[in-house]
Amino acid sequence: MRNFLAFIRRFRVLLFFALLQGLALTVYFTFSSFPRTQYLTSASEVSGTIQSIRNDLTKHFNLEGSNKALQAENRKLREELLQNLLLVGVENGMDSVLIPKDNYIQHFEYIPGTIIRSTFDRTNNYFTLDIGFMQGVERGMGVISDHGVVGIVHSTSEHFSVVKSCLTEDINITVMIESTGEPGLLKWDGRLARYGNMTGVSNDTEIKKWSKIITRGSAGIFPRGIPVGKVAATTVVEGQPLWDVSVLYSENYRTLQYIYVVKNLLQDEQRALEAQIPRNPQP
Repeated sequence: MRNFLAFIRRFRVLLFFALLQGLALTVYFTFSSFPRTQYLTSASEVSGTIQSIRNDLTKHFNLEGSNKALQAENRKLREELLQNLLLVGVENGMDSVLIPKDNYIQHFEYIPGTIIRSTFDRTNNYFTLDIGFMQGVERGMGVISDHGVVGIVHSTSEHFSVVKSCLTEDINITVMIESTGEPGLLKWDGRLARYGNMTGVSNDTEIKKWSKIITRGSAGIFPRGIPVGKVAATTVVEGQPLWDVSVLYSENYRTLQYIYVVKNLLQDEQRALEAQIPRNPQP
């Protein structure tokens, strides 16, 4: 108490001045409209700036959760598309709009995941996912993004998977040109990360630049109609009646983060039936 009184006695002039200054400013801002308006405006700007910074920080920390929620919603919507359903018990030719939903069965499902490690500047490039066989991922499953084809699952562990991306030299995905139905195989020449190649296309076929290339769906790894890319250029393969089609990928694999693993619910049935095809059919 003695020290407190000594402090008051020592700085009494400064404290008295601060008290008078506070009273004067209070009266000034209270009864003068212009300075009061300026004060409130400045206070609002400071408060708004602080709130904006706070919101930016909050959005940054909540971004991962928001992306996961959006991915889950997209997964649900994607599975409801007709390309992921199989029509049963209805005659061909009937307008699909008029067919009840009960006449469809689920053909493909999607397992959402995130890329936690990736390469794109090597001869053979891979992605590591944060999902494994505990989430239903198996070797040989297709992988897509919101923009198109990504690759094929190479190996899995309990909680992780490694994906052979479209940027590998031994990738072979059955694709076709959407406008003509001309089939081919998607490959990569090991050079540019935004471009692949479509092989096996007869040069008797006229191919227009920027024609869409989509999955054919014949192998059962991908649904039919998943975007792959667009025709960037065509050149004749020397000594063969074929086009070498340069493909501008739909997806930028350098910045890719969120994916879906494709699960074909009818894969075993298809493989069992195809296994009955004779290897050397008799004429």
